[in-house]
Formats: sequence, C-alpha cells, structure tokens
Amino acid sequence: MTKSPRFIALDVLRGLTIALMILVNTPGSWDHVFPLLLHAHWDGFTFADIVFPGFLFVVGAAMAFSLQNAQLNAATVQKIVKRGLLMFACGLFLNWFGRWDLAELRIPGVLQRIAICYVLAALLVVALPRKLLWGAGALLLASYFGLLHLSVQPYALETNTVRQLDLWLFGEAHIYHGFGIPFDPEGLLSCLPATCNVLIGFGIARALQGKAAMQGLQELLLFGLVTLVGALLMAQLWPINKALWSGSYMLLSSALLMLLLALLVYVVDVKQATRLAEPLRIYGTNPLFIYMLSWIWTVIIDRVVVWQDGDTTQSLYSVVYQSLAQLLPAEWASLLFALLHVLLFWYVSLQLYKRQIFIKL
Repeated sequence: MTKSPRFIALDVLRGLTIALMILVNTPGSWDHVFPLLLHAHWDGFTFADIVFPGFLFVVGAAMAFSLQNAQLNAATVQKIVKRGLLMFACGLFLNWFGRWDLAELRIPGVLQRIAICYVLAALLVVALPRKLLWGAGALLLASYFGLLHLSVQPYALETNTVRQLDLWLFGEAHIYHGFGIPFDPEGLLSCLPATCNVLIGFGIARALQGKAAMQGLQELLLFGLVTLVGALLMAQLWPINKALWSGSYMLLSSALLMLLLALLVYVVDVKQATRLAEPLRIYGTNPLFIYMLSWIWTVIIDRVVVWQDGDTTQSLYSVVYQSLAQLLPAEWASLLFALLHVLLFWYVSLQLYKRQIFIKL
C-alpha cells in the first residue's frame, strides 16, 4: 500500500473503542473487578481511563470525513446542532431507562458529553481555518484551567468549579452521586477540555489523509511521543484526573490513543493484516446503536428480568455471574461475564453489517 485516503486503522480503532467500552461497563460484579478495568477514583490513571477519550477521538476522526467539504452556513449549523440534540436526547433516555423517575433524572452522561463536544468541535471546524483549530483548542484548555481556579481548592472533590456549576444549573438530584456526594464526572464545564480530544482526533485523521502508510505511522509516533512528554510535564502543575478531565489527562489519553493508533496502522495498513482486524472494523460500523443497545440490554437483565428467591431478589444478570463464579475466581468470572457481552454485541454488529444496516443520527 502506498497511499491511503482513509486509513483502515481508524475504523479498527472505533470498533476497539466500542468493545472496550462494553468490557469496562459490564463486569459481572462491580465488587470483583481487576483494578485496571476500574476508573481511577480521583487523581491517577488506569487502563479503563483511555476508553471514553477514545470514543471522543474517533468522533473527531469521523468528522474529518463527514465535514470535509462543509461550509459555515445555516444548513450546516442546523445539521450539526440537530445531530447533537438527538444524541443528547438518547443519553437522557438511557439515564431514564430502568429508573423511570424524572424527579431524579441524571442530566449529564456519556452520550450527553459526546453530543456537546461534537457540536462545539464541529462548529469550530466549519468556522475556523485549519491552522487556527489548535489555537482554539489551547484557548478551551486555558479557559477551563482559569475557571477551575475560581475556586480556592480547584482540584478538590467538594469545592471544584465543575461541581458548583452543575449544582447551580441542574440541581443536586440531577447529577451523579457515585463519589459519595453530588458530583458529575461528565459535568458541563469539563466538556471544554473533552472537546480538545475531539479536535485532536479530527486533526490526526486530517493529517493522515493521503499519506503513505509508513509516513502516517512515523508521524503518529512522533505526535504521540511529543504529546506524552507534554502530558507528563503538565501533570506537574495540573494533576492527571479523569473525573475533572484535567488538561494533563486530556493530553495523556490523546497521546496513548495516538500510539495505539500507530500500532494499528502498522498491523493493518503497513503489514496489511486486514483479516486479523476485520472483526474490530465490523464492531465499529454501528457504534452509537451498539452502545445504546448494550446499555438497554444490561438494564433489562439487571433491573427488569428479576424475581424473588426466598428473601432475596434475583436477576438474570446476577444469576449468570453467580453461575460463572462457581467455576472461576470472582474477578475472572466478572471478566468472563464482560467478555461474553463483548462477543454478544460483536455478533449483533456482524448481523447488521451482513445486512448492510447502518443506524445513524
């Protein structure tokens, strides 16, 4: 292969991201998960912390093709905003599904963040010359840093500006409570640095367009290593923190994604091992639908398909995990449960792909 208008590795990365998101989100038991598959509670970084930035990265990479010839006009803006609103609504639906309670409906969420970041990044892409996009990303990051420091303790769970804004805007009942107090890791303000992940994905996909596979590989390694050094230097001032989506976390996750993409480019586009990567490419052909379906399925088997067994309530989810746990140690049973779900939704993706069904907003 000499030239590649679209590196196959980008499609493989999208499928890998969906597979990893299902793997991380669907353990058999949250009490028995290998540490690498759990998000860092506050400062720090684990393997699981690369998954969500990966989703944003591939959204940006897709924009390099979908918005390649887009012009800044009312029709383009309307299309971008409409897609963002639909995605945001899908996220609200997932937060409501299985809980059925609007009074405590969580407003932020994964799809909501993707929607906001997509709209911000897409509007910047169509509005600004390519050379100014990096400056716009730097401005987003600097603005977020400044807004965080409106608080005397900018990186503390209780006092950070992300939490204060969400409490004021959404109210305590409508944000995440998994940190022991109301605080949302997908808060509105931290969408600013997360938008940079989308812009980086866009920039990388643009940089790869029309390049020879080996040249693209070399540039990805260079960009990735430089970004990694930048992340580690920034971490001395701004701690790596996924929950606050710190600048150092944004750069570190982007650097690791570039290096992962470089590995995929080497395997798929340089060595032409396309058959090996084909299952992952297929996995990425209906990303939004598969993500939503996996969430809905998990809620159904955990909260809908339930029954009383003496004094305890059983669910299909718990029964399957407990059956696996009788054969394997708890952590391995939990991992196998998640892997079975990865395979299940790969099979769904395969059936959709065979029928050429591609569900998009």
